[in-house]
Amino acid sequence: MSRSEDLVSYEPATGAELWRGPVGDADAAVSAARAASPSWSAAPLEARLEVIARFRDLVRANAAPFAELIARETGKPRWDATGEVNSVAAKVDISIEAHAARTGTRTTDIAAGRQAVRHKPHGVLAILGPYNFPAHLPNGHIVPALIAGNTLVFKPSEQTPATAAYMADLWAQTGLPQGVLNIVQGAAPQGRALASHPDIDGLLFTGSATTGFALARAFADRPHKILALEMGGNNPLVVWDAEDIEAAAAIAVQSAYMSSGQRCTCARRLIVHEAAAGPLIEAIAALIDRLIVAEPFATPAPFMGPVIDDRAAQQLEAAHAAMVAAGGRPIRALTRLPQGEAFVSPGLIDTTGLTLPDEEHFGPLLQIIRVPDWDHAIQAANVTRFGLAAALIGGDEPLYQRFWTSIRAGIVNWNRPTSGAASNAPFGGVGHSGNHRPAAYYAADYCAYPVASVEAGRPDAAIPQGLRA
Repeated sequence: MSRSEDLVSYEPATGAELWRGPVGDADAAVSAARAASPSWSAAPLEARLEVIARFRDLVRANAAPFAELIARETGKPRWDATGEVNSVAAKVDISIEAHAARTGTRTTDIAAGRQAVRHKPHGVLAILGPYNFPAHLPNGHIVPALIAGNTLVFKPSEQTPATAAYMADLWAQTGLPQGVLNIVQGAAPQGRALASHPDIDGLLFTGSATTGFALARAFADRPHKILALEMGGNNPLVVWDAEDIEAAAAIAVQSAYMSSGQRCTCARRLIVHEAAAGPLIEAIAALIDRLIVAEPFATPAPFMGPVIDDRAAQQLEAAHAAMVAAGGRPIRALTRLPQGEAFVSPGLIDTTGLTLPDEEHFGPLLQIIRVPDWDHAIQAANVTRFGLAAALIGGDEPLYQRFWTSIRAGIVNWNRPTSGAASNAPFGGVGHSGNHRPAAYYAADYCAYPVASVEAGRPDAAIPQGLRA
């Protein structure tokens, strides 16, 4: 393969080439995973756990260079990348616990013997990963799938191949048998080849709703293959009866602009009582003006870095311009910054009363929607085809219970950012945000399938009725 056919990764902050490597072969990777499947699935659980624990230890031992690579490849601040690496390591123990709790063996004595529930791996699973958390989110599939005894083919985002290659090297150092985890670098053609491959037993996906819909259609005539979809959200953040305006503003900024707005749980719509909107918006705008937007290793540390690339920045500019053209009033305009082509400023725009497309704009762009009363707030929050994350800031316990009951989302927080989700809890959404295959702690559920058995040590049976004398 010529160098011109290589996959290349560029640093969003500088445009410098970071990594270069050949495009992968889905057929060869699936074949290798299939060949390795019998021995890996038959290995004792303890043996698999030993390998996976070595991966955890290697991640911790290499945390600094691992985080530096993620920061360079995604543009996120070093502190943000360090948090991602810590999550990768922590996922191991959480997944071991989840495997035992959700897919462990259970036996019950019955009159004629015992009743048992055990779990089997699916076989060969494909994984399609995103760029925003290029280590943590794929790792959230990889670790529980390996614990369950599956072999894997992982195609990372074409925008973050270096992170995937680094993870693959760490796995190789654990002594993971050849063929158990296979990396297919590439773009859309390689993703399609893997997703449509006849010899995979399932697909675990994290990414955009558009791609998720295409995968659901492709798997419509393959119901025997597991398909887990974690997609995005047009997430609402409702501020109501908040006594501490400064704290509410800080939570709103964290919700909307963390990781440059490139978290699927980031708030996209801020819904606020019109009578109380003014002081809150002023406080948010004042915080926006203080946010440091810079390259990942700048001093002082930035709050956010660039978005993933120039194309993403262009899409955000276009979305902001469309809102303005429809009558939106910018409080803080989303604009290009001089630091580089992928840098944009945090956008805050009042879109009250407008009918806008229900889209996930994956970046630091927050819409304000003023409403006259609580019922209109809930109605505005739920006017979306998505249903990933939502949060309420303010109010008391009864109001939160009303919010929790009425809101349509898989993650519902109170006085915490929408972007806060724990790995030891299920992670997923409803509507167009997923297909009821929540990840994180519940990933064990889609990495193995239950087998119910009634068992006796010897045959002992008679037919008591329905026989001629």
